Amino acid sequence: MTAETTNIFGIRAIIEAIESGSSINKIYLQKGLRGELFYELNKLIKAKNLTTSMVPVEKLDRLSKNSNHQGAVAQISPVEFHDLEELIEKVIESEKTPLFLLLDQLSDVRNFGAIIRTAECTGVHGIIIQKNGSAPVNAETIKTSAGAAFKIPICKVDHLKDAIFLLKAYDIKTIAATEKTDTSVYNVNLNQPMAIILGSEHRGVNPSILKMVDFKAQLPLLGDIASLNVSVACGVFLYEAVRQRMYISQ
Repeated sequence: MTAETTNIFGIRAIIEAIESGSSINKIYLQKGLRGELFYELNKLIKAKNLTTSMVPVEKLDRLSKNSNHQGAVAQISPVEFHDLEELIEKVIESEKTPLFLLLDQLSDVRNFGAIIRTAECTGVHGIIIQKNGSAPVNAETIKTSAGAAFKIPICKVDHLKDAIFLLKAYDIKTIAATEKTDTSVYNVNLNQPMAIILGSEHRGVNPSILKMVDFKAQLPLLGDIASLNVSVACGVFLYEAVRQRMYISQ
């Protein structure tokens, strides 16, 4: 990302940013703000000796572009992107079973933020996105992720095909979430080095990517709607991986 500062908003997201060691330039707080979560934030601000300014709600509305700021906006340095190969090697050296997430040109920042949050909760070691055509890691993404964007490595690659080739070189299998298969995710072994690929909101995983993957899997849909929201589908895939790794392997 560029060296410009980014505004993030929401008390919990700002707390997560501070606790993760992010560089905070300044925090704007609404005059008269009260509440348990605010006191937790204020305690951190004092402990870290961070610069704050008490401002009217109108200024916070402008800084957050009228989003739900909860009375707090922070100017931070941007999220740092990680080198994919270095991250893969670090995970392998830790002797953990790798679990990565690849997002094929996901465009909605709220979906992106929700996916980041779920990925952090399920122990994903890194999220891989494409440099062009992907949802940005902006204030709305960070807010929706509840600060998880500061806790999980995010890698940018020129093309997802490059990432898949690299993952294969390290014997990490790839599985695409797609309705273009009869195989259920519940019949795929996710308790092995694995990278899960999710497609965009409108077209799913690119056909050229589908040709490269080791597995394709779908979720059973028992109603009349033909597809799930991508962030929901992501949660089901990731928690199936958690289930297999925590319980089936024992």
